[in-house]
Amino acid sequence: MRLLLAFVAVAAWTLSGPVHAAQGHAAQGHAAQNYVALERRLSAEQMRATGLDALSPEQLALLNQLLSEDQGALVEAAVAERAADDVGRRDQRTAATPVTASVQGEVRAWSRGDAVLLDNGQRWRVIEGNLYLGKPVTNPKVTLSPGFMGAWYMQVEGQSSRLKVQRVD
Repeated sequence: MRLLLAFVAVAAWTLSGPVHAAQGHAAQGHAAQNYVALERRLSAEQMRATGLDALSPEQLALLNQLLSEDQGALVEAAVAERAADDVGRRDQRTAATPVTASVQGEVRAWSRGDAVLLDNGQRWRVIEGNLYLGKPVTNPKVTLSPGFMGAWYMQVEGQSSRLKVQRVD
């Protein structure tokens, strides 16, 4: 009888398909709800071939309950394994968003090494490029945009060229 129960448990798990750990905690609560009874899952021929047709309705109900609980335990174990697998990983970064601000003071040009102080308190340094505005501009508006591989670019409003910058503070 134990061999039969083991076979039925494996067959039930195989036929229902494993619940992926990526479904997370929601899968834990729904494991019992998602369980499909053996008499619905197996055909009459399969029930006869496995000897399940000889079980009384009470025995079949108990077997379904045990398999449902076992499925729930497997889901919980998979979720716990997934959580343990994430230990030590870096948190996923959120996408950087552009910053719009005004430069404090009067500016005529920027070149490599120049510091840029914004009205929001951020300090940036020009690390690549040059920009000559022609005549001095007081508190020009700039947009700092994220680029590839963590790079940032500063563009003065009304200008087409950009400077590669790096956050100082």
